[in-house]
Amino acid sequence: MNRRILIIISCALVLSACASYLVHRAVEARAPGVTTPQTVEIVAARDLAVGTLIRDADLRTALWSGPLPPGAIRKRDALLNRGVISSIYEGELVTEHRLATQGSGGGLAATIPPGMRACAVRVNEVVGVAGFVVPGMRVDVLITGLPPGGNALDGPKVRTLLQNIQVLSAGVNYQKDQEGKPEQAQVVNLLVTPVQAEILSLASNETRIQLVLRNPMDTQVSGLPGTILSALFGGASAPAPVPTARPKSAPPAVLPPAPAGAETAAASQYTIEVSNGSAHTEARFSRAGGNQ
Repeated sequence: MNRRILIIISCALVLSACASYLVHRAVEARAPGVTTPQTVEIVAARDLAVGTLIRDADLRTALWSGPLPPGAIRKRDALLNRGVISSIYEGELVTEHRLATQGSGGGLAATIPPGMRACAVRVNEVVGVAGFVVPGMRVDVLITGLPPGGNALDGPKVRTLLQNIQVLSAGVNYQKDQEGKPEQAQVVNLLVTPVQAEILSLASNETRIQLVLRNPMDTQVSGLPGTILSALFGGASAPAPVPTARPKSAPPAVLPPAPAGAETAAASQYTIEVSNGSAHTEARFSRAGGNQ
Protein backbone atom coordinates (compact mmCIF):
# COMPACT_ATOMS: atom_id res chain seq x y z
CA MET A 1 0.00 0.00 0.00
CA ASN A 2 1.19 3.51 -0.72
CA ARG A 3 2.91 5.20 2.21
CA ARG A 4 1.02 8.41 1.58
CA ILE A 5 -2.32 6.67 1.97
CA LEU A 6 -1.24 5.10 5.28
CA ILE A 7 -0.29 8.51 6.66
CA ILE A 8 -3.65 9.97 5.65
CA ILE A 9 -5.57 7.10 7.30
CA SER A 10 -3.53 7.36 10.51
CA CYS A 11 -4.15 11.09 10.74
CA ALA A 12 -7.86 10.59 10.19
CA LEU A 13 -8.06 8.02 13.02
CA VAL A 14 -6.19 10.34 15.41
CA LEU A 15 -8.42 13.28 14.55
CA SER A 16 -11.63 11.23 14.98
CA ALA A 17 -10.48 9.96 18.37
CA CYS A 18 -9.70 13.48 19.54
CA ALA A 19 -13.04 14.76 18.29
CA SER A 20 -14.92 11.97 20.10
CA TYR A 21 -13.12 12.75 23.33
CA LEU A 22 -13.86 16.45 23.08
CA VAL A 23 -17.55 15.82 22.35
CA HIS A 24 -17.81 13.47 25.35
CA ARG A 25 -16.24 16.05 27.66
CA ALA A 26 -18.56 18.76 26.41
CA VAL A 27 -21.69 16.65 26.92
CA GLU A 28 -20.55 15.55 30.38
CA ALA A 29 -19.88 19.16 31.39
CA ARG A 30 -23.34 20.34 30.33
CA ALA A 31 -25.36 17.37 31.73
CA PRO A 32 -25.95 17.53 35.52
CA GLY A 33 -24.69 14.64 37.54
CA VAL A 34 -27.33 11.92 38.12
CA THR A 35 -27.11 10.87 41.77
CA THR A 36 -29.52 8.88 43.91
CA PRO A 37 -31.04 11.10 46.61
CA GLN A 38 -30.46 9.99 50.18
CA THR A 39 -32.61 10.84 53.20
CA VAL A 40 -32.32 10.15 56.90
CA GLU A 41 -35.03 7.73 57.93
CA ILE A 42 -35.98 5.74 61.05
CA VAL A 43 -35.34 2.00 60.74
CA ALA A 44 -35.42 -0.99 63.07
CA ALA A 45 -32.29 -1.33 65.21
CA ARG A 46 -32.82 -5.09 65.61
CA ASP A 47 -35.15 -7.87 64.54
CA LEU A 48 -38.62 -7.24 66.01
CA ALA A 49 -40.77 -10.35 66.49
CA VAL A 50 -44.54 -10.46 66.46
CA GLY A 51 -46.04 -9.10 69.67
CA THR A 52 -43.05 -6.86 70.51
CA LEU A 53 -43.87 -3.47 71.98
CA ILE A 54 -41.60 -0.95 70.24
CA ARG A 55 -39.31 1.05 72.52
CA ASP A 56 -36.90 3.85 71.75
CA ALA A 57 -33.92 1.46 71.83
CA ASP A 58 -35.54 -0.60 69.04
CA LEU A 59 -35.17 2.27 66.54
CA ARG A 60 -32.25 4.09 64.92
CA THR A 61 -31.66 6.52 62.05
CA ALA A 62 -30.00 5.54 58.79
CA LEU A 63 -29.44 6.90 55.27
CA TRP A 64 -32.09 5.65 52.86
CA SER A 65 -31.67 5.74 49.10
CA GLY A 66 -34.57 5.53 46.68
CA PRO A 67 -38.31 5.83 47.13
CA LEU A 68 -39.98 4.99 50.44
CA PRO A 69 -42.33 2.00 50.66
CA PRO A 70 -46.07 2.72 51.00
CA GLY A 71 -47.13 3.45 54.57
CA ALA A 72 -43.62 4.17 55.85
CA ILE A 73 -43.61 5.99 59.21
CA ARG A 74 -41.01 8.78 59.43
CA LYS A 75 -41.70 10.10 62.94
CA ARG A 76 -40.29 8.33 65.97
CA ASP A 77 -43.17 9.35 68.24
CA ALA A 78 -45.62 7.59 65.91
CA LEU A 79 -43.75 4.29 66.41
CA LEU A 80 -43.22 4.17 70.15
CA ASN A 81 -45.43 1.90 72.32
CA ARG A 82 -47.03 0.17 69.35
CA GLY A 83 -47.25 -3.60 68.99
CA VAL A 84 -45.69 -5.50 66.09
CA ILE A 85 -48.15 -7.71 64.19
CA SER A 86 -45.73 -8.75 61.41
CA SER A 87 -42.01 -9.48 61.77
CA ILE A 88 -39.68 -6.50 61.15
CA TYR A 89 -36.01 -7.10 60.37
CA GLU A 90 -32.96 -5.02 61.30
CA GLY A 91 -32.40 -2.03 59.02
CA GLU A 92 -35.93 -2.19 57.60
CA LEU A 93 -38.30 0.75 57.45
CA VAL A 94 -41.32 0.37 59.73
CA THR A 95 -44.60 0.60 57.83
CA GLU A 96 -48.12 1.10 59.10
CA HIS A 97 -49.45 -2.32 58.10
CA ARG A 98 -46.83 -4.06 60.29
CA LEU A 99 -47.99 -2.38 63.48
CA ALA A 100 -51.11 -2.61 65.62
CA THR A 101 -53.33 0.41 66.08
CA GLN A 102 -52.26 3.08 68.54
CA GLY A 103 -53.16 2.16 72.12
CA SER A 104 -53.81 -1.55 71.51
CA GLY A 105 -50.54 -2.53 73.20
CA GLY A 106 -48.34 -5.48 72.38
CA GLY A 107 -48.35 -9.21 72.89
CA LEU A 108 -50.73 -11.71 71.38
CA ALA A 109 -53.81 -9.50 71.78
CA ALA A 110 -52.45 -6.96 69.28
CA THR A 111 -52.35 -9.60 66.53
CA ILE A 112 -56.04 -10.52 66.81
CA PRO A 113 -58.12 -8.94 64.02
CA PRO A 114 -61.38 -7.17 64.95
CA GLY A 115 -64.27 -9.58 65.41
CA MET A 116 -62.02 -12.59 66.05
CA ARG A 117 -60.87 -14.37 69.22
CA ALA A 118 -57.77 -16.28 70.35
CA CYS A 119 -58.76 -19.59 71.95
CA ALA A 120 -56.14 -21.64 73.82
CA VAL A 121 -56.18 -25.40 73.22
CA ARG A 122 -54.07 -27.98 75.02
CA VAL A 123 -52.35 -30.50 72.75
CA ASN A 124 -50.13 -33.51 73.33
CA GLU A 125 -46.34 -33.44 73.37
CA VAL A 126 -46.03 -34.93 69.89
CA VAL A 127 -47.80 -31.95 68.34
CA GLY A 128 -46.22 -29.32 70.60
CA VAL A 129 -42.62 -30.40 71.16
CA ALA A 130 -41.95 -31.70 67.66
CA GLY A 131 -42.80 -28.29 66.22
CA PHE A 132 -45.49 -29.52 63.85
CA VAL A 133 -47.77 -26.60 64.76
CA VAL A 134 -46.20 -23.16 64.36
CA PRO A 135 -47.77 -19.69 64.05
CA GLY A 136 -49.35 -19.01 60.67
CA MET A 137 -50.16 -22.62 59.84
CA ARG A 138 -53.66 -24.01 59.23
CA VAL A 139 -55.12 -26.93 61.16
CA ASP A 140 -58.30 -28.97 61.55
CA VAL A 141 -59.68 -29.67 65.03
CA LEU A 142 -60.74 -33.27 65.76
CA ILE A 143 -62.60 -34.40 68.87
CA THR A 144 -62.86 -37.90 70.34
CA GLY A 145 -65.46 -39.04 72.85
CA LEU A 146 -68.65 -40.97 73.47
CA PRO A 147 -71.58 -39.17 71.82
CA PRO A 148 -74.45 -38.27 74.16
CA GLY A 149 -77.19 -40.86 73.95
CA GLY A 150 -74.96 -43.21 71.95
CA ASN A 151 -74.53 -46.91 72.50
CA ALA A 152 -71.58 -47.67 74.77
CA LEU A 153 -70.98 -50.93 72.88
CA ASP A 154 -70.06 -48.97 69.74
CA GLY A 155 -67.16 -47.26 71.55
CA PRO A 156 -66.01 -43.64 71.20
CA LYS A 157 -66.42 -41.61 68.03
CA VAL A 158 -64.01 -39.19 66.35
CA ARG A 159 -65.35 -36.22 64.41
CA THR A 160 -63.88 -33.21 62.61
CA LEU A 161 -65.19 -30.27 64.62
CA LEU A 162 -63.55 -27.24 62.91
CA GLN A 163 -61.63 -26.89 59.65
CA ASN A 164 -59.06 -24.48 58.21
CA ILE A 165 -58.26 -22.70 61.50
CA GLN A 166 -55.22 -20.41 61.72
CA VAL A 167 -52.61 -20.90 64.46
CA LEU A 168 -51.71 -17.68 66.28
CA SER A 169 -49.05 -19.00 68.63
CA ALA A 170 -47.71 -22.25 70.02
CA GLY A 171 -45.71 -22.72 73.18
CA VAL A 172 -45.50 -24.10 76.69
CA ASN A 173 -47.80 -23.03 79.50
CA TYR A 174 -46.66 -23.75 83.05
CA GLN A 175 -49.45 -25.03 85.28
CA LYS A 176 -49.55 -26.68 88.69
CA ASP A 177 -50.52 -30.27 89.28
CA GLN A 178 -52.56 -31.63 92.19
CA GLU A 179 -49.51 -31.46 94.45
CA GLY A 180 -48.84 -27.83 93.58
CA LYS A 181 -45.77 -28.57 91.47
CA PRO A 182 -45.32 -26.77 88.15
CA GLU A 183 -45.79 -28.88 85.04
CA GLN A 184 -45.54 -28.11 81.35
CA ALA A 185 -48.60 -28.11 79.13
CA GLN A 186 -48.41 -27.64 75.39
CA VAL A 187 -50.80 -24.83 74.44
CA VAL A 188 -51.79 -23.66 70.96
CA ASN A 189 -53.76 -20.46 70.42
CA LEU A 190 -56.18 -20.64 67.51
CA LEU A 191 -57.78 -17.70 65.70
CA VAL A 192 -61.53 -18.34 65.73
CA THR A 193 -64.85 -16.53 65.67
CA PRO A 194 -66.84 -16.01 68.90
CA VAL A 195 -69.14 -18.92 67.99
CA GLN A 196 -66.18 -21.21 67.30
CA ALA A 197 -64.63 -20.14 70.62
CA GLU A 198 -67.72 -21.39 72.46
CA ILE A 199 -67.60 -24.69 70.56
CA LEU A 200 -63.90 -25.18 71.35
CA SER A 201 -64.39 -24.33 75.01
CA LEU A 202 -67.11 -26.94 75.40
CA ALA A 203 -65.19 -29.53 73.39
CA SER A 204 -61.99 -29.08 75.42
CA ASN A 205 -63.87 -29.79 78.65
CA GLU A 206 -65.94 -32.76 77.48
CA THR A 207 -63.80 -34.47 74.81
CA ARG A 208 -60.19 -35.02 73.79
CA ILE A 209 -58.89 -32.60 71.12
CA GLN A 210 -56.40 -33.44 68.38
CA LEU A 211 -54.97 -31.01 65.80
CA VAL A 212 -54.11 -32.15 62.26
CA LEU A 213 -52.14 -30.06 59.77
CA ARG A 214 -53.46 -29.08 56.36
CA ASN A 215 -52.03 -27.36 53.29
CA PRO A 216 -52.40 -23.57 53.69
CA MET A 217 -53.53 -23.37 50.05
CA ASP A 218 -56.30 -25.90 50.65
CA THR A 219 -59.25 -23.91 51.98
CA GLN A 220 -62.00 -26.39 51.09
CA VAL A 221 -64.29 -27.36 53.95
CA SER A 222 -65.55 -30.94 53.69
CA GLY A 223 -68.58 -32.45 55.35
CA LEU A 224 -67.32 -35.51 57.23
CA PRO A 225 -69.72 -37.81 59.14
CA GLY A 226 -67.13 -39.01 61.64
CA THR A 227 -65.81 -42.48 62.47
CA ILE A 228 -66.94 -44.78 65.29
CA LEU A 229 -64.77 -47.40 66.96
CA SER A 230 -66.91 -50.40 65.99
CA ALA A 231 -66.59 -49.45 62.31
CA LEU A 232 -62.78 -49.75 62.47
CA PHE A 233 -63.05 -53.50 63.01
CA GLY A 234 -65.41 -54.00 60.11
CA GLY A 235 -68.46 -54.68 62.24
CA ALA A 236 -71.83 -53.05 62.14
CA SER A 237 -73.02 -50.85 64.91
CA ALA A 238 -74.12 -52.68 68.03
CA PRO A 239 -77.87 -53.03 68.42
CA ALA A 240 -79.45 -50.33 70.45
CA PRO A 241 -80.59 -51.38 73.94
CA VAL A 242 -84.21 -52.49 74.09
CA PRO A 243 -86.18 -50.33 76.49
CA THR A 244 -87.93 -52.06 79.38
CA ALA A 245 -91.49 -52.93 78.41
CA ARG A 246 -94.10 -51.25 80.52
CA PRO A 247 -97.26 -53.18 81.55
CA LYS A 248 -100.07 -52.20 79.30
CA SER A 249 -103.33 -51.16 80.87
CA ALA A 250 -106.27 -53.51 80.36
CA PRO A 251 -108.36 -52.57 77.35
CA PRO A 252 -111.79 -51.25 78.08
CA ALA A 253 -114.48 -53.87 78.28
CA VAL A 254 -116.51 -54.22 75.12
CA LEU A 255 -120.18 -54.63 75.83
CA PRO A 256 -122.05 -57.17 73.70
CA PRO A 257 -124.41 -55.68 71.21
CA ALA A 258 -127.92 -55.19 72.45
CA PRO A 259 -130.44 -57.72 71.11
CA ALA A 260 -132.73 -56.60 68.40
CA GLY A 261 -135.90 -55.00 69.70
CA ALA A 262 -134.32 -53.84 72.95
CA GLU A 263 -134.25 -50.25 71.74
CA THR A 264 -137.88 -50.53 70.70
CA ALA A 265 -138.81 -52.00 74.07
CA ALA A 266 -137.02 -49.25 75.91
CA ALA A 267 -138.73 -46.67 73.76
CA SER A 268 -142.22 -48.18 74.59
CA GLN A 269 -141.91 -47.47 78.34
CA TYR A 270 -143.49 -44.25 79.74
CA THR A 271 -143.10 -42.63 83.15
CA ILE A 272 -145.64 -40.26 84.65
CA GLU A 273 -144.69 -38.16 87.69
CA VAL A 274 -147.50 -36.74 89.83
CA SER A 275 -146.82 -33.95 92.39
CA ASN A 276 -149.43 -33.27 95.10
CA GLY A 277 -147.96 -30.66 97.44
CA SER A 278 -144.91 -32.15 99.04
CA ALA A 279 -145.85 -35.64 97.92
CA HIS A 280 -144.46 -36.99 94.68
CA THR A 281 -145.64 -40.18 93.03
CA GLU A 282 -144.38 -41.84 89.92
CA ALA A 283 -146.18 -44.33 87.69
CA ARG A 284 -144.75 -46.34 84.78
CA PHE A 285 -146.65 -47.76 81.84
CA SER A 286 -145.51 -49.99 78.98
CA ARG A 287 -147.00 -51.29 75.81
CA ALA A 288 -146.12 -54.55 74.20
CA GLY A 289 -145.64 -54.75 70.47
CA GLY A 290 -146.12 -51.00 70.18
CA ASN A 291 -149.84 -51.12 71.26
CA GLN A 292 -151.25 -49.09 74.10
